[in-house]
Amino acid sequence: MVQSASVTKRLAIAEPSQQPVGCCSGVAKLRAKDVGAYATLFKALGDETRLNILGFLIAKGDALCACHIEDYVKDLSRPTISHRLLLREAGLVTTERRGTWVYYSVNKAVRDRLVEFVALLG
Repeated sequence: MVQSASVTKRLAIAEPSQQPVGCCSGVAKLRAKDVGAYATLFKALGDETRLNILGFLIAKGDALCACHIEDYVKDLSRPTISHRLLLREAGLVTTERRGTWVYYSVNKAVRDRLVEFVALLG
């Protein structure tokens, strides 16, 4: 059976040995050790309640007592709010204990981490 020229060209393109020179020689910018930190960051940002809490902290601009955050998200129980405050584990917020209360504020370094991630995409 004789193959047409177009079928032969398609088969040649599909063969791995026909890859353009330098096709796979680039070094990945996002290293495996960076992935975990970014995954935690985006997991925290991927939750609507966490984004609302973060937006609340940004709007207030100063450290807020956990009680103010509880008042802001009234529809959630205290354990659920604590779970939502995994923002700290992701490095999005910092905490400071004042007596029996914990105060939360936006971590200023987060913007830099997001800018770094965007640069990796670019």
